[in-house]
Amino acid sequence: MDRTQQVIGTVSRVNNYIKRLIESKPVLADIWVRGEVSNYKKHSSGHIYMTLKDENSVLKAVMFRYAASGLTFSPTDGMKVVARGRVSVYEAGGTYQLYIDEMIPDGVGALYLEYERLKKQLSGEGLFDESHKKPIPRFPARIGVITAPTGAAVRDIINVCTRRYPLAELVIYPALVQGAGAKESIVKGIEYFNSKHNADTLIVGRGGGSIEDLWAFNEECVARAIYASEIPVISAVGHETDFTIADYVADMRAPTPSAAAEISVPSADELARYISVCHARLYNAAGARIESLRQRLMRLMPRDPRDKINELMQRLDMRVGRMENAYRLTLSERARSLGVLSGKLDALSPLKTLTRGYSIALAEDGTVLRSKHDFVPDSGFKLKVRDGDIDCIVKGDKNGRENI
Repeated sequence: MDRTQQVIGTVSRVNNYIKRLIESKPVLADIWVRGEVSNYKKHSSGHIYMTLKDENSVLKAVMFRYAASGLTFSPTDGMKVVARGRVSVYEAGGTYQLYIDEMIPDGVGALYLEYERLKKQLSGEGLFDESHKKPIPRFPARIGVITAPTGAAVRDIINVCTRRYPLAELVIYPALVQGAGAKESIVKGIEYFNSKHNADTLIVGRGGGSIEDLWAFNEECVARAIYASEIPVISAVGHETDFTIADYVADMRAPTPSAAAEISVPSADELARYISVCHARLYNAAGARIESLRQRLMRLMPRDPRDKINELMQRLDMRVGRMENAYRLTLSERARSLGVLSGKLDALSPLKTLTRGYSIALAEDGTVLRSKHDFVPDSGFKLKVRDGDIDCIVKGDKNGRENI
């Protein structure tokens, strides 16, 4: 077989092969490169193109917009930087280049590399896990403050805490927060409060500064002391954009010492308003509940006996009134009936006959003598006339007939 034909391939295939070959090397997948910026150009798209160089070589580099937006400084030609990214091949141009994800000025490069190393290590050990973070007490009785005894940070913490919640006691542990001995001093402060159990919350921090000034809060011993603390820790290093290792390990991170003080205590004024609102709600709820129970009790309990008596008396009055009306009606009807009967009786009364000149013969026992045969000779009888009675005797004649 012709050896010439074995090595023939397209440019694209060769570049693609080289790209895959380079990308297969783990050391080139995540690498830090130190160099001087040259040919710096920021495209309208937001992407940054440059060349990194040293005394002997150059390396093309690109930083896409998503990564460039996180820069905290403005790169310029001649600036020495440390860049982190991956090496790959730009196939269309046939060049290999560094695809940058992070970039910092070279002056802090060594510290930043150590920061990233420790951050990765502690994160892998679980020191940053949310499951290990303790809640900050809402109403602390005593707050331990580990910071420099002089300076703006401690003054801010004292001012904010005493203004917001004067009930909390502040215990200041004077610590070195910068330079030699700072990390040991901070660790001792944390261990002091935990050994005494004399604080509900710890504030560990200082004011702002450069990465070198803040480095004590990036030390491994400080991170492990915060993690081991049984008392909740608020990290209060005075920088708002960047994070220290202490920020990641602490139970709560505050961007400034003043913010840490606000987090550590409630506002007395807000509590007073809240208590007032709760009191009003409780009062209204209790009043509504009592009224509801009263209504329910009224439905379940018998009424006042006096109400029952009054009701019965009213019913009795009504019935007496109806009886009186019925009695009067009956009397009226009876009177009318009696009048009719009296008229009839008067019309049939023998007394009426007497007034017309007639009389009535009555035996001694009061029976009416209607026939002459009812008269017994020599017997007495009464003759009733209009104005009285006449005593009479029956006598017989010589023919044996009775004569009166």
